[in-house]
Amino acid sequence: MTVKVVAFLFEKKSIRILVTLILIFTLIYLVSITRFIFEPVGAYLTAIAVPIIGAGIIFYITNPIVNWLEKKKVPRFAGTLIVFLLILLIITIIINFVAPVVQRQFSNFVESVPKMVDNAEKLFEMWQENQNIIPPQFENTIQNVMDNFSQYAERITASIIGVIGQIFSFVFAFFLIPFFLFFMLKDGYKFVPFVSNFLSPSKAKSFKKLTANINHTLASFIQGQFIVSLCVGIMLYIGYLIIGLDYSLSLALFGLVMNFIPFLGPFLSAIPAIIVGFFQDPILAVWATVVMVVAQQIESNLISPNVMGRALSIHPLTVITLILAAGGIAGFLGLLFVIPAYAVVKTIIAHFYHEWEKKQPEEDPDLF
Repeated sequence: MTVKVVAFLFEKKSIRILVTLILIFTLIYLVSITRFIFEPVGAYLTAIAVPIIGAGIIFYITNPIVNWLEKKKVPRFAGTLIVFLLILLIITIIINFVAPVVQRQFSNFVESVPKMVDNAEKLFEMWQENQNIIPPQFENTIQNVMDNFSQYAERITASIIGVIGQIFSFVFAFFLIPFFLFFMLKDGYKFVPFVSNFLSPSKAKSFKKLTANINHTLASFIQGQFIVSLCVGIMLYIGYLIIGLDYSLSLALFGLVMNFIPFLGPFLSAIPAIIVGFFQDPILAVWATVVMVVAQQIESNLISPNVMGRALSIHPLTVITLILAAGGIAGFLGLLFVIPAYAVVKTIIAHFYHEWEKKQPEEDPDLF
Protein backbone atom coordinates (compact mmCIF):
# COMPACT_ATOMS: atom_id res chain seq x y z
CA MET A 1 0.00 0.00 0.00
CA THR A 2 2.82 2.38 0.92
CA VAL A 3 4.58 1.66 -2.37
CA LYS A 4 1.41 2.49 -4.29
CA VAL A 5 1.01 5.79 -2.42
CA VAL A 6 4.61 6.74 -3.14
CA ALA A 7 4.21 5.79 -6.81
CA PHE A 8 1.02 7.83 -6.98
CA LEU A 9 2.71 10.87 -5.46
CA PHE A 10 5.66 10.61 -7.87
CA GLU A 11 3.25 10.74 -10.77
CA LYS A 12 2.64 14.36 -9.83
CA LYS A 13 4.96 16.79 -11.58
CA SER A 14 5.13 19.15 -8.59
CA ILE A 15 6.29 16.34 -6.29
CA ARG A 16 9.02 15.29 -8.69
CA ILE A 17 10.26 18.88 -8.94
CA LEU A 18 10.24 19.22 -5.12
CA VAL A 19 12.21 15.99 -4.65
CA THR A 20 14.71 17.08 -7.32
CA LEU A 21 15.28 20.40 -5.54
CA ILE A 22 15.74 18.62 -2.19
CA LEU A 23 18.32 16.29 -3.73
CA ILE A 24 20.16 19.22 -5.33
CA PHE A 25 20.36 21.17 -2.05
CA THR A 26 21.41 18.00 -0.21
CA LEU A 27 24.21 17.51 -2.73
CA ILE A 28 25.31 21.14 -2.30
CA TYR A 29 25.36 20.68 1.49
CA LEU A 30 27.41 17.48 1.25
CA VAL A 31 29.90 19.20 -1.08
CA SER A 32 30.17 22.16 1.35
CA ILE A 33 31.03 19.95 4.35
CA THR A 34 33.52 17.89 2.32
CA ARG A 35 35.06 20.80 0.43
CA PHE A 36 38.54 19.93 1.73
CA ILE A 37 38.43 16.97 -0.66
CA PHE A 38 37.82 19.26 -3.61
CA GLU A 39 40.39 21.94 -2.68
CA PRO A 40 43.22 20.39 -4.78
CA VAL A 41 40.84 20.16 -7.73
CA GLY A 42 39.80 23.77 -7.17
CA ALA A 43 43.43 24.91 -7.04
CA TYR A 44 44.15 23.10 -10.31
CA LEU A 45 41.09 24.58 -12.02
CA THR A 46 42.03 28.06 -10.77
CA ALA A 47 45.53 27.68 -12.19
CA ILE A 48 44.28 26.77 -15.66
CA ALA A 49 41.18 29.00 -15.63
CA VAL A 50 42.96 32.12 -16.90
CA PRO A 51 44.56 30.55 -20.01
CA ILE A 52 41.44 28.52 -20.83
CA ILE A 53 39.05 31.47 -20.46
CA GLY A 54 41.44 33.81 -22.28
CA ALA A 55 41.98 31.32 -25.10
CA GLY A 56 38.24 30.69 -25.26
CA ILE A 57 37.45 34.38 -25.69
CA ILE A 58 40.04 34.80 -28.44
CA PHE A 59 38.85 31.53 -30.00
CA TYR A 60 35.30 32.83 -30.43
CA ILE A 61 36.63 36.08 -31.91
CA THR A 62 39.06 34.44 -34.36
CA ASN A 63 37.33 31.13 -35.15
CA PRO A 64 35.07 32.73 -37.82
CA ILE A 65 38.26 33.75 -39.68
CA VAL A 66 39.60 30.18 -39.61
CA ASN A 67 36.22 28.83 -40.72
CA TRP A 68 36.09 31.35 -43.57
CA LEU A 69 39.61 30.42 -44.71
CA GLU A 70 38.68 26.76 -44.54
CA LYS A 71 35.73 27.40 -46.87
CA LYS A 72 38.24 29.02 -49.24
CA LYS A 73 40.14 25.68 -49.36
CA VAL A 74 42.83 26.83 -46.91
CA PRO A 75 43.80 23.93 -44.58
CA ARG A 76 42.76 24.49 -40.99
CA PHE A 77 46.36 24.27 -39.77
CA ALA A 78 47.41 26.98 -42.23
CA GLY A 79 44.36 29.09 -41.31
CA THR A 80 45.33 28.83 -37.64
CA LEU A 81 48.85 30.03 -38.43
CA ILE A 82 47.43 32.96 -40.42
CA VAL A 83 45.27 33.95 -37.43
CA PHE A 84 48.31 33.81 -35.15
CA LEU A 85 50.21 36.07 -37.54
CA LEU A 86 47.30 38.54 -37.51
CA ILE A 87 47.24 38.49 -33.70
CA LEU A 88 51.01 39.04 -33.62
CA LEU A 89 50.63 41.98 -36.01
CA ILE A 90 47.90 43.55 -33.86
CA ILE A 91 49.99 43.10 -30.69
CA THR A 92 52.99 44.70 -32.41
CA ILE A 93 50.91 47.71 -33.47
CA ILE A 94 49.53 48.10 -29.95
CA ILE A 95 52.96 47.87 -28.32
CA ASN A 96 54.61 50.30 -30.72
CA PHE A 97 51.87 52.88 -31.22
CA VAL A 98 49.09 52.60 -28.62
CA ALA A 99 50.80 51.52 -25.39
CA PRO A 100 53.32 54.42 -25.21
CA VAL A 101 50.55 57.00 -25.67
CA VAL A 102 48.33 55.37 -23.04
CA GLN A 103 51.23 55.10 -20.59
CA ARG A 104 52.14 58.76 -21.08
CA GLN A 105 48.53 59.92 -20.72
CA PHE A 106 47.96 57.82 -17.59
CA SER A 107 51.17 59.14 -15.99
CA ASN A 108 50.10 62.71 -16.73
CA PHE A 109 46.67 62.00 -15.26
CA VAL A 110 48.11 60.60 -12.01
CA GLU A 111 50.41 63.62 -11.71
CA SER A 112 47.50 66.01 -12.24
CA VAL A 113 45.27 64.48 -9.54
CA PRO A 114 46.64 66.70 -6.70
CA LYS A 115 46.09 69.77 -8.87
CA MET A 116 42.51 68.66 -9.54
CA VAL A 117 41.95 68.28 -5.82
CA ASP A 118 43.28 71.79 -5.14
CA ASN A 119 41.08 73.24 -7.88
CA ALA A 120 38.04 71.46 -6.47
CA GLU A 121 38.70 72.87 -3.00
CA LYS A 122 39.18 76.39 -4.38
CA LEU A 123 36.00 76.07 -6.42
CA PHE A 124 34.03 75.04 -3.37
CA GLU A 125 35.48 77.86 -1.27
CA MET A 126 34.60 80.38 -3.98
CA TRP A 127 31.08 79.02 -4.21
CA GLN A 128 30.74 79.06 -0.42
CA GLU A 129 31.84 82.69 -0.18
CA ASN A 130 29.17 83.74 -2.68
CA GLN A 131 26.33 81.97 -0.87
CA ASN A 132 24.37 83.97 1.69
CA ILE A 133 22.15 81.24 3.00
CA ILE A 134 23.26 77.62 3.12
CA PRO A 135 21.36 75.07 5.25
CA PRO A 136 23.67 73.99 8.10
CA GLN A 137 23.16 70.28 7.38
CA PHE A 138 23.98 70.79 3.71
CA GLU A 139 27.03 72.90 4.55
CA ASN A 140 28.32 70.36 7.07
CA THR A 141 27.90 67.52 4.58
CA ILE A 142 29.73 69.37 1.81
CA GLN A 143 32.46 70.50 4.19
CA ASN A 144 32.95 66.92 5.37
CA VAL A 145 33.22 65.73 1.77
CA MET A 146 35.72 68.45 0.90
CA ASP A 147 37.79 67.79 4.02
CA ASN A 148 38.14 64.17 2.95
CA PHE A 149 38.26 64.84 -0.80
CA SER A 150 41.99 64.21 -0.95
CA GLN A 151 41.51 60.84 0.69
CA TYR A 152 38.68 59.99 -1.70
CA ALA A 153 40.81 61.00 -4.68
CA GLU A 154 43.72 58.92 -3.41
CA ARG A 155 41.44 55.92 -2.91
CA ILE A 156 40.00 56.28 -6.41
CA THR A 157 43.49 56.57 -7.88
CA ALA A 158 44.65 53.59 -5.84
CA SER A 159 41.63 51.61 -7.03
CA ILE A 160 42.40 52.46 -10.66
CA ILE A 161 46.03 51.48 -10.18
CA GLY A 162 44.88 48.29 -8.43
CA VAL A 163 42.66 47.39 -11.37
CA ILE A 164 45.52 48.05 -13.76
CA GLY A 165 47.75 45.90 -11.55
CA GLN A 166 45.21 43.08 -11.76
CA ILE A 167 45.13 43.48 -15.52
CA PHE A 168 48.93 43.22 -15.72
CA SER A 169 48.85 40.15 -13.45
CA PHE A 170 46.19 38.78 -15.72
CA VAL A 171 48.40 39.46 -18.73
CA PHE A 172 51.35 37.62 -17.19
CA ALA A 173 49.15 34.53 -16.87
CA PHE A 174 48.46 34.75 -20.60
CA PHE A 175 51.68 33.03 -21.63
CA LEU A 176 49.79 29.70 -21.86
CA ILE A 177 46.96 31.18 -23.91
CA PRO A 178 48.67 30.75 -27.32
CA PHE A 179 49.07 27.01 -26.69
CA PHE A 180 45.42 26.53 -25.71
CA LEU A 181 44.27 28.79 -28.52
CA PHE A 182 46.30 26.96 -31.16
CA PHE A 183 44.75 23.59 -30.37
CA MET A 184 41.27 25.08 -29.93
CA LEU A 185 41.42 26.58 -33.42
CA LYS A 186 43.11 23.57 -35.01
CA ASP A 187 41.27 20.68 -33.32
CA GLY A 188 38.35 22.23 -31.45
CA TYR A 189 35.79 20.89 -33.92
CA LYS A 190 36.86 17.30 -33.07
CA PHE A 191 35.79 17.51 -29.42
CA VAL A 192 32.05 16.93 -29.83
CA PRO A 193 32.36 13.96 -32.24
CA PHE A 194 35.01 12.41 -29.96
CA VAL A 195 32.78 12.57 -26.86
CA SER A 196 29.73 11.45 -28.86
CA ASN A 197 31.49 8.16 -29.70
CA PHE A 198 31.18 7.12 -26.04
CA LEU A 199 27.43 7.87 -25.87
CA SER A 200 24.36 6.08 -27.10
CA PRO A 201 22.78 7.49 -30.30
CA SER A 202 20.01 9.30 -28.40
CA LYS A 203 22.40 10.76 -25.80
CA ALA A 204 24.91 11.68 -28.49
CA LYS A 205 22.18 13.60 -30.33
CA SER A 206 21.23 15.40 -27.10
CA PHE A 207 24.88 16.19 -26.34
CA LYS A 208 25.47 17.61 -29.83
CA LYS A 209 22.37 19.78 -29.50
CA LEU A 210 23.47 21.03 -26.06
CA THR A 211 27.02 21.90 -27.20
CA ALA A 212 25.63 23.62 -30.29
CA ASN A 213 23.35 25.77 -28.12
CA ILE A 214 26.18 26.64 -25.73
CA ASN A 215 28.48 27.43 -28.63
CA HIS A 216 25.83 29.70 -30.18
CA THR A 217 25.24 31.48 -26.86
CA LEU A 218 28.93 32.16 -26.21
CA ALA A 219 29.66 33.11 -29.82
CA SER A 220 26.72 35.52 -29.91
CA PHE A 221 27.81 37.27 -26.73
CA ILE A 222 31.60 37.35 -27.19
CA GLN A 223 31.66 38.23 -30.88
CA GLY A 224 28.79 40.68 -30.58
CA GLN A 225 30.13 42.38 -27.46
CA PHE A 226 33.61 42.63 -28.98
CA ILE A 227 32.33 44.32 -32.15
CA VAL A 228 29.97 46.64 -30.23
CA SER A 229 32.63 47.66 -27.69
CA LEU A 230 35.18 48.26 -30.43
CA CYS A 231 32.72 50.53 -32.27
CA VAL A 232 31.93 52.43 -29.05
CA GLY A 233 35.65 52.90 -28.30
CA ILE A 234 36.29 54.28 -31.79
CA MET A 235 33.30 56.64 -31.58
CA LEU A 236 34.41 57.91 -28.15
CA TYR A 237 37.96 58.47 -29.35
CA ILE A 238 36.79 60.46 -32.39
CA GLY A 239 34.38 62.46 -30.24
CA TYR A 240 37.00 63.25 -27.57
CA LEU A 241 39.45 64.34 -30.25
CA ILE A 242 36.84 66.66 -31.79
CA ILE A 243 36.09 68.40 -28.50
CA GLY A 244 39.81 68.52 -27.55
CA LEU A 245 39.56 66.44 -24.38
CA ASP A 246 42.84 65.51 -22.66
CA TYR A 247 43.77 61.82 -22.31
CA SER A 248 41.35 61.06 -25.18
CA LEU A 249 42.90 57.70 -26.14
CA SER A 250 43.09 56.43 -22.54
CA LEU A 251 39.51 57.52 -21.82
CA ALA A 252 38.27 55.92 -25.06
CA LEU A 253 40.02 52.63 -24.22
CA PHE A 254 38.53 52.79 -20.73
CA GLY A 255 35.09 53.27 -22.31
CA LEU A 256 35.75 50.34 -24.66
CA VAL A 257 36.56 47.99 -21.75
CA MET A 258 33.68 49.23 -19.60
CA ASN A 259 31.24 48.67 -22.45
CA PHE A 260 31.71 44.93 -21.92
CA ILE A 261 29.68 45.43 -18.73
CA PRO A 262 26.01 45.67 -19.79
CA PHE A 263 23.94 48.65 -18.57
CA LEU A 264 26.42 49.88 -15.93
CA GLY A 265 29.43 50.04 -18.27
CA PRO A 266 28.46 53.24 -20.13
CA PHE A 267 27.81 55.09 -16.85
CA LEU A 268 31.11 53.93 -15.36
CA SER A 269 33.03 54.97 -18.47
CA ALA A 270 31.44 58.44 -18.47
CA ILE A 271 32.65 59.39 -14.98
CA PRO A 272 36.41 59.82 -15.71
CA ALA A 273 35.71 61.68 -18.98
CA ILE A 274 33.34 64.13 -17.26
CA ILE A 275 35.77 64.73 -14.37
CA VAL A 276 38.72 65.30 -16.72
CA GLY A 277 36.62 67.60 -18.91
CA PHE A 278 35.39 69.61 -15.93
CA PHE A 279 38.88 70.34 -14.62
CA GLN A 280 40.22 71.05 -18.09
CA ASP A 281 37.33 73.40 -18.93
CA PRO A 282 33.86 73.14 -17.32
CA ILE A 283 32.14 73.32 -20.71
CA LEU A 284 34.13 70.25 -21.81
CA ALA A 285 32.34 68.22 -19.13
CA VAL A 286 29.09 68.99 -20.94
CA TRP A 287 30.60 68.13 -24.32
CA ALA A 288 32.07 64.89 -22.95
CA THR A 289 28.60 63.96 -21.71
CA VAL A 290 27.16 64.76 -25.15
CA VAL A 291 29.80 62.57 -26.83
CA MET A 292 29.02 59.69 -24.47
CA VAL A 293 25.24 60.01 -24.96
CA VAL A 294 25.55 60.17 -28.75
CA ALA A 295 27.88 57.15 -28.83
CA GLN A 296 25.57 55.12 -26.60
CA GLN A 297 22.50 56.09 -28.61
CA ILE A 298 24.18 54.99 -31.84
CA GLU A 299 25.30 51.78 -30.15
CA SER A 300 21.94 50.89 -28.58
CA ASN A 301 19.75 51.86 -31.53
CA LEU A 302 21.90 50.98 -34.53
CA ILE A 303 24.91 48.79 -33.77
CA SER A 304 23.69 46.38 -31.04
CA PRO A 305 20.36 45.45 -32.70
CA ASN A 306 22.17 44.55 -35.93
CA VAL A 307 25.17 42.84 -34.34
CA MET A 308 23.77 41.07 -31.27
CA GLY A 309 19.99 41.17 -31.68
CA ARG A 310 18.29 39.29 -28.86
CA ALA A 311 20.69 36.37 -28.77
CA LEU A 312 20.87 36.02 -24.99
CA SER A 313 17.21 36.83 -24.19
CA ILE A 314 17.99 37.98 -20.64
CA HIS A 315 15.66 40.43 -18.93
CA PRO A 316 17.31 43.80 -18.08
CA LEU A 317 16.34 43.46 -14.40
CA THR A 318 18.07 40.07 -14.29
CA VAL A 319 21.19 41.59 -15.87
CA ILE A 320 21.33 44.42 -13.32
CA THR A 321 20.82 41.99 -10.41
CA LEU A 322 23.54 39.66 -11.68
CA ILE A 323 25.98 42.54 -12.19
CA LEU A 324 25.43 43.93 -8.70
CA ALA A 325 25.84 40.49 -7.12
CA ALA A 326 28.90 39.57 -9.21
CA GLY A 327 30.57 42.91 -8.52
CA GLY A 328 30.27 42.38 -4.78
CA ILE A 329 31.47 38.76 -4.92
CA ALA A 330 34.13 38.66 -7.64
CA GLY A 331 34.92 42.32 -8.35
CA PHE A 332 35.75 43.57 -11.83
CA LEU A 333 36.20 40.10 -13.36
CA GLY A 334 32.80 39.10 -12.01
CA LEU A 335 31.23 42.05 -13.83
CA LEU A 336 32.81 40.90 -17.09
CA PHE A 337 31.95 37.21 -16.94
CA VAL A 338 28.69 36.97 -15.02
CA ILE A 339 26.40 37.52 -18.03
CA PRO A 340 27.91 34.88 -20.35
CA ALA A 341 28.19 32.46 -17.40
CA TYR A 342 24.53 32.99 -16.55
CA ALA A 343 23.56 32.59 -20.22
CA VAL A 344 25.43 29.26 -20.43
CA VAL A 345 23.85 27.97 -17.20
CA LYS A 346 20.44 29.06 -18.45
CA THR A 347 21.06 27.23 -21.76
CA ILE A 348 22.10 24.03 -19.96
CA ILE A 349 19.11 24.07 -17.60
CA ALA A 350 16.68 24.78 -20.44
CA HIS A 351 18.15 21.94 -22.51
CA PHE A 352 17.88 19.32 -19.76
CA TYR A 353 14.42 20.54 -18.81
CA HIS A 354 13.20 20.11 -22.40
CA GLU A 355 14.84 16.69 -22.61
CA TRP A 356 13.22 15.65 -19.34
CA GLU A 357 9.86 17.07 -20.39
CA LYS A 358 9.88 15.07 -23.65
CA LYS A 359 10.30 11.83 -21.72
CA GLN A 360 7.38 12.48 -19.36
CA PRO A 361 3.98 10.91 -20.07
CA GLU A 362 0.91 13.08 -20.37
CA GLU A 363 -0.16 14.30 -16.95
CA ASP A 364 -3.58 13.29 -15.68
CA PRO A 365 -5.47 16.50 -14.74
CA ASP A 366 -7.19 14.62 -11.89
CA LEU A 367 -3.82 14.15 -10.16
CA PHE A 368 -3.68 17.89 -9.47
